Amino acid sequence: MKKHALIIGAGGVAKVVAHKCAQNNHILGDIHIASRTLEKCEAIIASIREKNVLNAEGKLEAHQLDALDTAATEDLIRRTGAQIVINVGSAFVNMSVLSACIATGAAYIDTAIHEDPAKVCEAPPWYENYEWKRREECAAANVTAVLGAGFDPGVVNAYARLAKDDYFDLIDSLDIIDINAGSHGRYFATNFDPEINFREFTGQVWSWQEEKWTSNRMFEVGQEWELPVVGRQKAYLTGHDEVHSLSQLLDIPNVRFWMGFGDHYINVFNVLKNLGLLSEKPVTTAEGVDVVPLKVVKAVLPDPSSLADGYTGKTCIGTLAKGVKDGREREIFIYNVADHEEACEEVGSQGISYTAGVPAVAAAILVATGRWDVGRMANVEELPPRPFLGLLGQLGLSTHLSEGCDDRILLFP
Repeated sequence: MKKHALIIGAGGVAKVVAHKCAQNNHILGDIHIASRTLEKCEAIIASIREKNVLNAEGKLEAHQLDALDTAATEDLIRRTGAQIVINVGSAFVNMSVLSACIATGAAYIDTAIHEDPAKVCEAPPWYENYEWKRREECAAANVTAVLGAGFDPGVVNAYARLAKDDYFDLIDSLDIIDINAGSHGRYFATNFDPEINFREFTGQVWSWQEEKWTSNRMFEVGQEWELPVVGRQKAYLTGHDEVHSLSQLLDIPNVRFWMGFGDHYINVFNVLKNLGLLSEKPVTTAEGVDVVPLKVVKAVLPDPSSLADGYTGKTCIGTLAKGVKDGREREIFIYNVADHEEACEEVGSQGISYTAGVPAVAAAILVATGRWDVGRMANVEELPPRPFLGLLGQLGLSTHLSEGCDDRILLFP
């Protein structure tokens, strides 16, 4: 059994991860939080102690770390004795943290695909550009590396695997639908790191259609969806991590990702983009100062971790699967609904951070107890979904299935 967790990052998702790890430290052991800004780690620890949620005796410590420094990350893993590293820092540090885990033998878990800060929207499938090139390294070192263990990617991948295993003989299409029907009350803000958030939407939109990669522009293709709890919502075809693994690993001819955006968000985004303010390329001001426009925009927008207080409404995120079972056409939607106010009450974070952070802790528990400790690199859909989804239900993210007029919660004994 693996013990002791090191959390990389100190944003809104990291706060959720830290709280949930503390609630389950009787399994995970000591909890360590590391970030470039020590004060952010210490603030998360203070919020945990205020909630008094530690489930057993053990360390709860903050550390200052530049996670791009692989040697420093290796040293911290060894000093803390961490056998599980939960990487919820910037997507730019993934490969550095993975290298440190391979060198030390610690299990690695992340929630998003690696990104090179100098490149936007690389050629598909994205996982082949960085992560999958290191499969042999992980296997040779007997290191478990669970990729994309957030909600999307992550839980929706498990939904897809569950649909394939239990509900279909043949799946023709998967549509991942992500709707945030909540309101943070700010003029404009992003729910995740603005730099990473905008980079998702400024390049090509890649989808997998008729067994080939198809390119569109952002906000070019929209569709209305009638969904449980949140009702009819407009969502747009968007490029996203899980399309790049599900399409290759589950052998399904059509995989698309749809995200909901309001008109106000689209208008502000288009103005910023058309002005060049979402560029990752440096520019020089009249005063001779070199700046990256995207980083300036990030600096003036609200910190996503500050949005929790006063955030209202719900999210609905799920996997719509269409195919054939016993010779008949079938369509099901497997999904979760999360509440922003309930997330804030429990862990002091908004619902988007909650849905991303809780699954990473579920994955850590499954690695710690051996059920997902596979000694190799794996995307979530390559691992047994039922233990994962059952544990998520215990941790606060229930799984529901809608088929025709039937809508029910799924239990995983």
